Amino acid sequence: MTYPILALVLALSATPDTTPVLVTPDPTLLPIAQVVLDEKKKEIQVDLPGIPVPMHMGHHGGGGGLPPVVRFEMPVDAALYGFRVEVVDGQGKALPLELIHHFNLIDPNHRELFLPIARRVMAAGKETGPQRLPWFLFGVPYPKGTLLVATGMLHNPTETDYDDVHMRLVLQYVPATRPWPVFDAMPWQLDVAFPVGDKSFELPVGESSRSYEAAPSVAGKIVAVGGHVHEMATKIELRDVTQNKVIWSTSPSLDKEKNVVGVPIGKLYGFGTLGYQVRPDHLYRVTVTYNNTTGEPVDAGGMGVVGGIFVPDRGVKWPGADKADTLYVADAEHFLRVQKPKPDSTAVHEHEHVHEH
Repeated sequence: MTYPILALVLALSATPDTTPVLVTPDPTLLPIAQVVLDEKKKEIQVDLPGIPVPMHMGHHGGGGGLPPVVRFEMPVDAALYGFRVEVVDGQGKALPLELIHHFNLIDPNHRELFLPIARRVMAAGKETGPQRLPWFLFGVPYPKGTLLVATGMLHNPTETDYDDVHMRLVLQYVPATRPWPVFDAMPWQLDVAFPVGDKSFELPVGESSRSYEAAPSVAGKIVAVGGHVHEMATKIELRDVTQNKVIWSTSPSLDKEKNVVGVPIGKLYGFGTLGYQVRPDHLYRVTVTYNNTTGEPVDAGGMGVVGGIFVPDRGVKWPGADKADTLYVADAEHFLRVQKPKPDSTAVHEHEHVHEH
């Protein structure tokens, strides 16, 4: 699938027979998502366009079907405190949650905590389930009109063909006019396949692990942490490398067939306690461990990402995105699925199908 306007932006940045000039893709040119605001329930519903999802699509490995990437603007001044991801057909009828591979909500105008790429507001897989913070304590502030990008992947391990499958994100919020929540909380993410590009990787036979480490851009406290893994994962962990201290470590929850059905959430706050302090002069590492018992490598079978909620220290301002940064540009090209033009062509620009996250 192609978006001609995005292709044109890249085409105008290139000259014949030369390497294209670095230009950040413009998310304001994306198709607009269908958004429904329910002020009574205090919910924002965001629907992605429907796609066919045949049986066994992406069943082996990390592949699947990609609905178009879409954009929307926050319809209300709000503090987000919860979300859930659903799948429905063209008439709005609920479909099995196992069709979800992952869903990402991205803020292109602010950077991530650990990298100068676009901030991930939330990420969910089939095992994530509904997530809620205490609405009176924590909320992610987003003014009305804030631009957000929604992207996801579907797969189908079942024996049923589906003709028109829509991913649906439901955001729960507190109106900005209320005196709560007490703390402005910011989302963050750290992936074993950072910094940019495809986040799934090949699983070798037997036990293996993969890690990535980085320092945060600002100081504050991690108050909640969760994760996303694929089948055959045995552990995911977040560690303060500088202090050699485990912040959070867990094994995925499995059903009786040993399929991953959840990753326990770490709540690092309580009575008299507000999270784990992180600092820009410390390194932090995410590690995921797998045990591939299939007897052969699994293409795109691995993934390991942690994310959660972060409360900046008093007086700390969250940095905006540097859209000229090379990592930011590369990441934007990836989540917008923009295929960079080849050196010998300035006219053909297509969107690649990737195992994104």
